[in-house]
Amino acid sequence: MVMGRELSVSAQRVQEVLRNQGLDCEVLELPQSTRSAKEAAEAVGCAVAQIAKSIVFRTRETQRPILVIASGPNRINEARISELIAEPIEKADAEFVKKRTGFSIGGVAPVGHTERPQIFIDEDLFKYQEIWAAAGTPHAVFRLTPKELVNITGGQVISVK
Repeated sequence: MVMGRELSVSAQRVQEVLRNQGLDCEVLELPQSTRSAKEAAEAVGCAVAQIAKSIVFRTRETQRPILVIASGPNRINEARISELIAEPIEKADAEFVKKRTGFSIGGVAPVGHTERPQIFIDEDLFKYQEIWAAAGTPHAVFRLTPKELVNITGGQVISVK
């Protein structure tokens, strides 16, 4: 909720998915940007490593969306992901991300996508009792536990580095 205002359409979509999944998480839309892990951490007052950033890749041959949810400071080892799915990947462009997830880069939530991506979750997020994820816009986030993240996404927990 934004100080007495309704959530934006994208943030509301994420809130509804969370409720439908049985989670009592509240989507917050903030006045400051949460587009980057650093900005999100500053906005909510947590460590950058507690930010579950969503990075969308596309498979080169079949053009499938792959979502990697990584701890804020971690760089994703694309070769490792390619190995796991047995197909080369590349970072998706803004148009692909918007079309396949329904969200713009900087606000990609772990749930509520227009097309279900294959999802990988960074094991480093399990170092924290609570983490924060994007909620559909570059100003919206929500708090949850790493276990809840796995439950709502069905993602595979791996080392992404």
